[in-house]
Amino acid sequence: MNTPRELLNKRKARIRVALKKAANGKLRLSVFRSGKHIYAQIIDDAKGATVVSASTLDKEIRDSIKKSSTIEAASFIGKVVAERAVKAGVSEVVFDRGGYIYHGRVKALADAAREAGLKF
Repeated sequence: MNTPRELLNKRKARIRVALKKAANGKLRLSVFRSGKHIYAQIIDDAKGATVVSASTLDKEIRDSIKKSSTIEAASFIGKVVAERAVKAGVSEVVFDRGGYIYHGRVKALADAAREAGLKF
């Protein structure tokens, strides 16, 4: 019997394969959420390097939010990562939901990133 973590990893791998086929050299906006925090980073898979990142653990962000496990915090992270990406010269990415359902905090992060200027 597969544990929930193993099932998540299977979904994550399946999604990642599909994204790499559809990416056409675009950078990847990857999302990780835990029970308390949410993390987003834009990754250049060709170089194997993170271009931009943001999380609810960053000092400047931690002071701006009340609680780090809410939809409001996730949308703030989406806005911040998009602003940092635009500043770094990235405008178009592929969204990697990381095996999570596109709902709640993951959806809020994606919507806020789109509003702040990222295209995906």
